[in-house]
Amino acid sequence: MLIGIDANEANLTQNRVGINEYAYNLLWAIYNLKSDHKFIIYLKTNPHDNLPKERDGWKYRVIPFPKLWTQTRLPFDLFFHSPRPDVFFSMTHYAPRFAPMPTVVAIMDLGFLQTPEQFTAKDFNQLKSWTGYSIKNAKKVIAISEYTKQDIIKNYRRDPQDIVVTLLGYNTKLFKPTNKPPKPYILFLSSLKPNKNVEGLIRAFYELKTMNYELVIAGKKAWHYDQIFTLVKQLGLENKVKFTGFVDEITKVTLMQEASAYVLPSFHEGFGITILEAMACGTPVVISRVASLPEVGGDAAIYVDPHDIKSIAQGIIEAAGSERSRRVKLGIERVKLFSWAKCAQETILCLQTATENH
Repeated sequence: MLIGIDANEANLTQNRVGINEYAYNLLWAIYNLKSDHKFIIYLKTNPHDNLPKERDGWKYRVIPFPKLWTQTRLPFDLFFHSPRPDVFFSMTHYAPRFAPMPTVVAIMDLGFLQTPEQFTAKDFNQLKSWTGYSIKNAKKVIAISEYTKQDIIKNYRRDPQDIVVTLLGYNTKLFKPTNKPPKPYILFLSSLKPNKNVEGLIRAFYELKTMNYELVIAGKKAWHYDQIFTLVKQLGLENKVKFTGFVDEITKVTLMQEASAYVLPSFHEGFGITILEAMACGTPVVISRVASLPEVGGDAAIYVDPHDIKSIAQGIIEAAGSERSRRVKLGIERVKLFSWAKCAQETILCLQTATENH
């Protein structure tokens, strides 16, 4: 079978987060699978040096086009260029508008439907419309959590049998425990945007100001982040809260390994790879009992109410204190259930089933 893949999200930036991270790691995992299938990887620009190299059965097709790539240029190519893939997989919410073969689209989450105020009207309408037709037209839909699957069923009325859940993985070579004792800081590591509830975390940390800890906030500025920095100043926490900006994978590992606890008090998440990474490093995690997060944390995480500052504060106390040792052991066991190789195998199986009866 010849499989076409839109891998632009893996090729956009070296500072990968979210869907960029999903596409990059899954692409490599598919490349490393022992498979009889052949692949054409579709890109708008030349592949970065860190993407898999071309080989027999793995080719890149670069189609430069500045605007409406999935709307016009990509569909044109799929209809008229040879060889034509047997199935086309979009590692993003946007599948080709028209295609002569079955399409499969990967959906991270539908959180944007709950928070339209966080987008410009133009961006929100595009995201809603293009995601909608991609899901409607796809032969199969991949969801990265059971929560996202249920959201797709509720909002787009897709048959549950057409939606396949492929849980994500983490870099098992990098994220490992260390024998060093933890340092006195609490870690948040994710993009700075409203659904991450960074302000709630800062307020909870303020409640714990008598503890001799620092709060390290690592991650790139996404949108609506100004209030985060303003709040730190208003609470007089400039010397206790440290902002690192985006960190590379090696720095991320060190931050995870040395933290007393990792806290992600989000209002909404499609998955949460950083939870796996922290647990793999032997660091207890404090996460919200919302959306997909319990699917990732299982019985290893300490759960909090993201709308309750005292709940977040109590979770931090438990993770850094009496619960730490037990949660570390549970976390290290928990992450054994997740891998990119498994995600890749399940993705390929989904692509195979999409071609049946076509």
